[in-house]
Amino acid sequence: MADWSCPFFDPIELPDSRRIETLRDAATFITKLPKREHDAPEWQAAIEALMLVADLGGPTMLARIGMLRALNRRKQVTNPRKKHAKGVQDRQMIQEEPRGPDVG
Repeated sequence: MADWSCPFFDPIELPDSRRIETLRDAATFITKLPKREHDAPEWQAAIEALMLVADLGGPTMLARIGMLRALNRRKQVTNPRKKHAKGVQDRQMIQEEPRGPDVG
């Protein structure tokens, strides 16, 4: 039997300051989305995660991650590794610069 009353360890804060605190809250939120939004692959994955957690008693973190990915699907994600990789490349270039004669 599905336990939709199971709370998230860390509630999901929505931009309008509402909170999703349980699996039921998450399911209700998704069912109120417009059909076009609801049919997006990220929301379908969130729905599947919610059902797995509720039906099989899996970790609520799985459902929380699905919800957060769907909520943030249109936000541009910056890759911190690219910034780091550029810094590494710059350091390598500095190390490879020719040096003048040693003063001795």
